[in-house]
Amino acid sequence: MPRDTLTKDQIVKAAIALMDSEGLEGLSTRVLGTRLGSAATAIYWHVGSKDNLVALAADSAWGEIAMPDLKVIDWRDAARRMATGLHAMLGRHLWLVQAFGSQMVYGPGKARYDDHGLAVFELAGFHGARADRAAATLFIFVLGHALGAAAAASFARKLERDSNAAQTMRDGMAKAREIAAQFPRLRTRLETAAADYAAGPDRSFEFGLDAILDGLAAQLTARPSRRR
Repeated sequence: MPRDTLTKDQIVKAAIALMDSEGLEGLSTRVLGTRLGSAATAIYWHVGSKDNLVALAADSAWGEIAMPDLKVIDWRDAARRMATGLHAMLGRHLWLVQAFGSQMVYGPGKARYDDHGLAVFELAGFHGARADRAAATLFIFVLGHALGAAAAASFARKLERDSNAAQTMRDGMAKAREIAAQFPRLRTRLETAAADYAAGPDRSFEFGLDAILDGLAAQLTARPSRRR
């Protein structure tokens, strides 16, 4: 695709699709150029750099999250919708979890999410630093929950590059089970889904989200906010 017909939006969409399948480490302007039928130089001309392309892709991903209307729902429902929307988005784009640890990925999309999150907690009765802490607590919980899936996906891609992947996985899991079997509580869970690599118990996201929202609601009851 010639430079004059290639658009930034096309490049960003193609980069997202590539990273969704190959991870952050799989993003290459050469591969991207092949997918778009264009030279790598044309891609650089539109987006400037690989880091800038990741930032643009991240901002597009943030834009997928719907912002709840605070005029028609209460703060707790709004917080739940934003958390589940973020969790779903990160599940679709696990490379974004990787990107948080390697570069700045802050743009209008994340700013929009952050600002609305603060509005949710101000609606609840948190103000100033308390609203910041409430929003950060929820965000860090969702991000942390997504780390397991991102780690599992990255590990799976690594195994795909291993010519003896199946045996490597069997050996690794056998060693992990041998270690876990030395601890009584882990030993009783070896046959459950939680024993899978980077996995957690069923509905652990919902359980944790409820616990956080219950705790925030309890803080409001114990220490009523002074509304301005």
